[in-house]
Amino acid sequence: MIENITFDEIRIGQQASLSRRLTMSDIELFATVSGDLNPSHLDENYAADHLVVGHSMWSASLVSAVLGTLLPGPGTVYVGQDLRFHHRVLLGDVVTVTVTAASKDEARKTVLFDCAVTNQDGKTIISGTAEVVAPTEKVVLAAAELPQVQVIRHDGHELMLKKCESLPPVPTAVVHPCDESSLRGAVEAAEANLIDPVLVGPESKIRSLAETYGLNIARFRIVDAAHSHASAETGVRLARTGEVEAVMKGSLHTDELMGEVVRKETGLRTGRRLSHVFVMNVPTYPRPLLITDAAINIYPTLEDKVHIVQNAIDLAKVLGVDVPRVAILSAVETVNPKIASTLEAAALCKMADRGQITGGILDGPLAFDNAISREAAITKGITSDVSGKADILLVPDLEAGNMLAKQLSFLAHADAAGIVLGARVPIILTSRADNVRTRLASCAVAVLSAAARRRGAAPAAE
Repeated sequence: MIENITFDEIRIGQQASLSRRLTMSDIELFATVSGDLNPSHLDENYAADHLVVGHSMWSASLVSAVLGTLLPGPGTVYVGQDLRFHHRVLLGDVVTVTVTAASKDEARKTVLFDCAVTNQDGKTIISGTAEVVAPTEKVVLAAAELPQVQVIRHDGHELMLKKCESLPPVPTAVVHPCDESSLRGAVEAAEANLIDPVLVGPESKIRSLAETYGLNIARFRIVDAAHSHASAETGVRLARTGEVEAVMKGSLHTDELMGEVVRKETGLRTGRRLSHVFVMNVPTYPRPLLITDAAINIYPTLEDKVHIVQNAIDLAKVLGVDVPRVAILSAVETVNPKIASTLEAAALCKMADRGQITGGILDGPLAFDNAISREAAITKGITSDVSGKADILLVPDLEAGNMLAKQLSFLAHADAAGIVLGARVPIILTSRADNVRTRLASCAVAVLSAAARRRGAAPAAE
C-alpha cells in the first residue's frame, strides 16, 4: 500500500529517505530512457580513471521518488527544484536520499524541502531544495505493480568479432551474390576485414547490382558464372583447389549449394558428416549456446549424431570453450523405449565414455528446461554436470532445432550466427532476414575456424 501525508499533517523538520545501490543496469536503463549516451557512463575505457559513473540526474530522480511516494507522497505536484552536484556516483555506490520539510506556505499549500543525497561513506553527493504543492486530501491505495524490465545486451557477437581483429581476412568464395542482401553482406564482411571475397556469379548482374545499391566492389575478384548452378559448382571448385578457405552462400537456394558441396567426386566431403551449427547469444543465458543441427540433417541417425556432436564440440573449442558441455535434448529426461531420441541420447553418452566422442562432457536425455536451468534439474532430482551449464544443445531432428533456434531469435531476442561444418572448408549460410550483426558474426565463426585449421588446432575432418 502507498499512503500520502497531507499538507496539514506535514510538520517542519519531518523527514523521509530511501537508499539505492547503483548498478550497471540502472545506468543502461537511464541512458535508454533519457537518451544520454555520454560514454563516461557506458564505456570504462573512455571514463576518467576507467571508472564508470552514474548520470547525475539518476541520483536527482531519487529525490523525486521520495517526494512522490513517501513525503508528501501521492498527489504531490512539483513547483521547482534547486540542486547542486558535488561528487560523482560510482558504479556500486549506495546513495541515500533524505528530504526534510523546511517551511510551509499556507496560502499556496506548498512545502519547501531541504534535499540531501549522500553515499555509503557519508559524503554529500547532492544538496539543494525542492518546492512542491502538497496534497490536501488523504490517499491510501495499492502501489502500482511496475512492469519487469530486462536489459538485453547484444555484445556476445562483438566479443567474437574482437577475436578476429588480429587475424587476416579469409579468402572466401561468395556464391551467386545476386541480390542486394547477399552482395551487401559480402561487402560489409570485407569492410570489417573478415573475408577477402571472390564473387562468383553472372558478372554483369553483380556489377549492375553494385551500381544500383552504391556498393563498392572495385577491389574484389569476380569469377563469371552463367547461373546459380554454375556459381555453386565454381565456388566449390575454388575451395577444393585451395584458392579460397571458406564458402559463403549468396542468393541461391541452400540445397543447390550443398548439392555441389556433397558431390562425391568434385565436392568438399570429408570423413565427417556435414552438419550445421547455430552459434547463439541469448540475452538471458550466461554463455554462447550452440544449437545443432537445424539446417542440414533432417532426421539424423545415431551414426550421424556422432559426427554432429563431434563437429559442434570442435567448434566450441575453437570459440574458446575448453571442455564443452553437451545437452542431448528430448521431450523427457528419462530413457523411454518408445521415444527414439532418448535411446540415442543414452547411446551417445556411453560412446563418449568409451572415447568414440571426444573433447566434451555429454549428458542426456535432457528436456530443454533441465538443459539450460540448474534449478529445473534440481527440482526434478537430476544430478548432472551439464544441466544449467550447457554449451551445446543437440536436437533430435532438424524440425526441433529450427523451431528452437527461431524461437530464441524472435522471442528471446537472441543473436544467431550460422555455419556448416564437416567439409574441407567452413561454409557460411546466411539468410535474407539476417541483420548486419548476424552476417558479420557468421563470417567471424568461419574466420576463427579457418585460422584454427591453419595452425592445426582444429581437426581437418578428412
